[in-house]
Amino acid sequence: MSILFFSDVIKKAGIDPKNVKLIRHSLTDKLFKECYDKGKVYEYTCHQKKDFSRDYEYWAVFISGSGTLAKFYSIYKVGSSKPDTKDNIPEGVPEKEALNYQGEYAIYDLTRVDALAEMEGKLTIDWGNSTRMWHQKGTTEKPVVYILPDEKKVFTGFENLVKTYDELKEIIENREVYEAWHTALSSVYAIYLIVDTETGKQYVGSAYGKDGVLGRWAVYVQTRHGNNKEMKRVICNYPERYHAFQFSILQILPKTITDEEVIHIESLWKDKLLSTKFGMNDN
Repeated sequence: MSILFFSDVIKKAGIDPKNVKLIRHSLTDKLFKECYDKGKVYEYTCHQKKDFSRDYEYWAVFISGSGTLAKFYSIYKVGSSKPDTKDNIPEGVPEKEALNYQGEYAIYDLTRVDALAEMEGKLTIDWGNSTRMWHQKGTTEKPVVYILPDEKKVFTGFENLVKTYDELKEIIENREVYEAWHTALSSVYAIYLIVDTETGKQYVGSAYGKDGVLGRWAVYVQTRHGNNKEMKRVICNYPERYHAFQFSILQILPKTITDEEVIHIESLWKDKLLSTKFGMNDN
């Protein structure tokens, strides 16, 4: 049984939970995901029905995590609103979101509350089984699952890097805490290994391009399969299997070599590990 709820946290900040609306944005929603990727969470949140904030002074916003978990994004004090007419479309929002500005909804003026700024991106709650109810009363008890510490995580070295999908997701999505990891992983090219720990099957891949390993592994976090044919097939048959994927580095490569050289080295590793014959590589 939890001894700390989100309502306790907002009380400590001097805010009455009955004046707060809880909002959980889901990354499985394609439109929100597009806004999230473009850094337009605030703009997406502001766009709601005209009576959405009736009886509420604050909105506490969360982003969906694994299962029913939700990570605290920010809390806002609600101000005035204006019609969502075409001339009020925020700059930079995705085209699909812009098409929803028809003058029927409202654009709310939200002001970030600094009292809970230290909890942003660090506090995670369990939203509960009713994830379809994406906005709820602040008095609804939401157990605090964990709060990440303030200290930044030290990068432990490429040779020691062995991470599950969930651990990698935590690193990719928390740049402030894992700043050293982001710097290290984006500074090199590499040949990496993914192992399905349920079957032992291996996948050898290569990471090159502007953001190096970080950029390539971020795709796995976003898609769960990295757009690899065999991994897609595994997840199609076993939707939760990606949680069993383990990531590690086989060989670090300098960013000075060509893409063709990286691919050649990748092929050598596939031959060494027989990952095409017995693993998840399809070529």
